[in-house]
This record gives sequence, C-alpha cells and structure tokens, in this order.
Amino acid sequence: MTDAQINAAIAAHLGITRKHGIPDFSGDLNEMHEAEKTIYNHNNLWTAYYYQIGAGPFSLHATARKKAEAFLRIHGKWEEVQK
Repeated sequence: MTDAQINAAIAAHLGITRKHGIPDFSGDLNEMHEAEKTIYNHNNLWTAYYYQIGAGPFSLHATARKKAEAFLRIHGKWEEVQK
C-alpha cells in the first residue's frame, strides 16, 4: 500500500472524514500514537499489534509506517501491492 492508501485506510477505520483532513499516520509517530490509543484496552489486539511490529526491544523504535502497517494488519485492512 502507498502512504496515501495507508493514511486513508486508517482514517476510514477511525471514522475520520476527508473534510477534517487525513492525518499522516504513515509518516508521523504522534498520529500513530493517537491510533494506538484505540487498541490499548483490547488485550488481544494490542498483543497482535505488538507482534506485528516485531516484539522485543526494537518494537519501541518502529517507524510510523511500520506501526501503520501493523495497525491495518490486525484489523484485516492491509492490502498487498499487486505486481
């Protein structure tokens, strides 16, 4: 998925409309932190998210794009790029 597709998919999942502007989830860790807040109280989702990022000390240093991909994957919204 492109950055624009990622941003649009997360925004749609979170109910953010285009008239409010689409946040740059794939490029901004602060925006991904806001998205992460929606899964904090859901242990199964949080665990799946953590493992999608790559569990361990390096998961704390994941890029916004990696976190955005993991977020979409745990919600079944990630689309592989067709070659």
